[in-house]
Amino acid sequence: MTFDFFDTHVLRAERIGPGFIRVTVGGEALAGFTSGGRDQRIKLFLPHPGQHLAVVPRGMGAAWWPAWQRMHPDERATMRTYTVREYRREQCELDVDFALHGDIGVASRWAARAAAGDPLTVLGPLAEDSGGVDFHPPADADWVLVTADATALPAVEGILAWLPSGTRVKVWIEVDHPDDRRPLPTRADADVTWLCRDAPLPGSAPSVLDAVREARLPAGAPYAWLAGEAATVRDLRRHLVGDRGVDRRRITFTGYWRRGTSEEDLINEAIAAAAA
Repeated sequence: MTFDFFDTHVLRAERIGPGFIRVTVGGEALAGFTSGGRDQRIKLFLPHPGQHLAVVPRGMGAAWWPAWQRMHPDERATMRTYTVREYRREQCELDVDFALHGDIGVASRWAARAAAGDPLTVLGPLAEDSGGVDFHPPADADWVLVTADATALPAVEGILAWLPSGTRVKVWIEVDHPDDRRPLPTRADADVTWLCRDAPLPGSAPSVLDAVREARLPAGAPYAWLAGEAATVRDLRRHLVGDRGVDRRRITFTGYWRRGTSEEDLINEAIAAAAA
């Protein structure tokens, strides 16, 4: 078993920008949590109103997913996928950054109202090599290309913190507001370009797709990691493969969300597909 449920509680919630809240959870259960760094995925389970603890299929190992599907939607906890921003084993503390979407997103709405003591159940890894990390540059990559929108910013922070010294990396990040920009500590040789939808920066491209299309990329074989809105990620991959000649096997691409579709819709699609 490489993943398990961890029952935690909110320690603090802090607004770290116009579009982000960082929620720190803790609890003795997190002593068994192990992050692989980079873009480590976890599942968050939010209890329904009136439930003190998230209702999830504990003790079932890898069989948790079909067991969770069989539970009644009004009973089972609401599930959302997020990235580990930072894990401090000694303090049994886990940071998760939430991109805010007003009152339309279940998770961002929960984060905006999170208070000390609120319960949160996390499905997380027990080992670094857990399958929840997608960023795997091949040893022969000459440089790294990273693109992201606000939802993938925490993953970009983890990737840049993990990259070894001397790695050449070009990064494009699209956020809603200039004040959502933040320092991105790294030992890598990183060239970071910020794009802001609500208040475009002088001389910047209108979107991450346009920015990459206009960019002069380094020579050599790249490894590309693309994350954010599904259609944008798809178009970026098509550009790199079709227009730039990048080997599709050297591209990791993940749609963190789909325009006009909630994660609940995507979960229901996955359940329907599995049933079929």
